[in-house]
Amino acid sequence: MAKDKRVEQITDMEVDFAQWYTDICRKAELVEYASVKGFTILRPYGYAIWENMQRIMDAEFKKTGHVNVAMPVLIPESLLKKEGELVNGFAPEVAWVTMGGSEQLEERLAFRPTSETMFCDHWSRVLHSYRELPMLYNQWCSVIRWEKQLLCRLL
Repeated sequence: MAKDKRVEQITDMEVDFAQWYTDICRKAELVEYASVKGFTILRPYGYAIWENMQRIMDAEFKKTGHVNVAMPVLIPESLLKKEGELVNGFAPEVAWVTMGGSEQLEERLAFRPTSETMFCDHWSRVLHSYRELPMLYNQWCSVIRWEKQLLCRLL
């Protein structure tokens, strides 16, 4: 009996776990690489798994009093710089927006490499007393970090 070639193309888990995981996700048609290097597309089965995970986790978060929020995907450079050491750790990985249409922006905007900056800025305006604590927030989001040596692994 002939071996199934699809199975032969899957890296052995003990040899390279990250590549094995990528092979499994691609063979199961959960994800596919996008035209933009380093990005993936969640295909229908992959997205269905994500929706189920999110639904289950969301219910668990709600049991503890958490509420969902959404923060902007772009962060002004001046706000990001306030984070000091936090920013220095991933500064080489920040992707910047410098143009709006054909106009140069007055201030660069960082694609969200982390959400702490936006949460701290938000809380500085809406939190007025320790009595309002804890603020139990949950955010479902993507972060974007530019890797100098892209390993092309699916996350």
